[in-house]
Amino acid sequence: MASPSTDLSEWLRTVQQRQPVAAKLLSVPPEVQVQQGYFHTLREICHQPQTWTGTAELAIADAERFRNSLKDMSNIVLTGSGSSEYVGDCVRLPLQSDLGVTVTVVGGGSLVTHGVRAIPPARPALLVLVARSGDSPESSGALALFLGIDRDVNHLAITCNAKGRLASEFPHSSKVSVFTLDDITNDRSLVMTSSFTNLVLAARFLGYLSRIEEYRSLCGRLSKIAENILVEDMGTIAQVAASPFRRAVFLGSGNRVGSAREAALKMLEMTAGRIPTLCESYLGFRHGPMSFAHDDTLIVCFLSSDPTLRAFELDLVRELNDKDLGLSKLVVGENIPAEILKKDDVAIDCAGLAAVGDDNAPVIDVLVAQLLGFFRCLHEGLRPDAPSDGIINRVVQSFTMHVPEHHQ
Repeated sequence: MASPSTDLSEWLRTVQQRQPVAAKLLSVPPEVQVQQGYFHTLREICHQPQTWTGTAELAIADAERFRNSLKDMSNIVLTGSGSSEYVGDCVRLPLQSDLGVTVTVVGGGSLVTHGVRAIPPARPALLVLVARSGDSPESSGALALFLGIDRDVNHLAITCNAKGRLASEFPHSSKVSVFTLDDITNDRSLVMTSSFTNLVLAARFLGYLSRIEEYRSLCGRLSKIAENILVEDMGTIAQVAASPFRRAVFLGSGNRVGSAREAALKMLEMTAGRIPTLCESYLGFRHGPMSFAHDDTLIVCFLSSDPTLRAFELDLVRELNDKDLGLSKLVVGENIPAEILKKDDVAIDCAGLAAVGDDNAPVIDVLVAQLLGFFRCLHEGLRPDAPSDGIINRVVQSFTMHVPEHHQ
């Protein structure tokens, strides 16, 4: 079997041959790519199709760990910080449907500040801790806190870093189980790209434990959709990224609001805050948030394949058209109706997306958003590997953990 690095080299050559915008970036020596600050981010975005199938195989091989974690649980809480929290938003609804138990998403910071008050009271409960590095203060801090105050909560850590504190500091606790992804998913760039989508797919496996082959097939189909976007649509997305918008809105429904949250963060991070962003549900946008859509606003629509949801979403898009709101739209979905597209709008039509369903679409939505943020970062003259000049860091800097008196 070829190594991941060999697979990536061959795949990058394919992308380079098919996409002039990729050829321009990849044709310069690697040391120049590092100097210009895009070496890691571009590769981490592009290698996702290969890593998704790899994550599927790792999860399947470790299925018993996932089963044991879920045993007798009536309450599941997904937690993380920043992008890692949004992983939970992308999988909460399908997991709740698949498992038939209450599933909530609570930010790591809320666990640290509010402890057991932050999660539903039903016990026994499973806390699923999602992290790229596992070294952020909230990750190990929340786990240590709960181990000390609530013995009816078990913990499953899903992380990209076997050497991080989350994976290495609690090896002897019977209440903690750790699933570690391949190190290739532990992004070296500031922003989470490959790590995000692979963490989504690993967490999604919790809902497929009785359907192993279906999960393997799903990840394979998602990989093919992603490959097609990279070789067919990268240049189009780069053109959208260079258009004269100065703010951006990201819209989704259900778990694809999680896509919108992560997409908005990617644009904000990669432009060092130069492009203000907003994420919302379609119906939520109808209220006060619609005032954000000025004539310099790019509106990114993650379009559902569910007929009822799509009807609501298209009604909102038509309203935007009727009111002439926004500069242009970027619509991501399958079988996108031509009649909703105005002159400067762009459709990324993803063949096969309807078949995998909205429950599994976030990794595709987010891939498009990563490319959009990456090329806008370059357009702004910034370095995608580290666009913020140290204002934010790959791992959040340590801060003091203040333990409330009632937790002591």
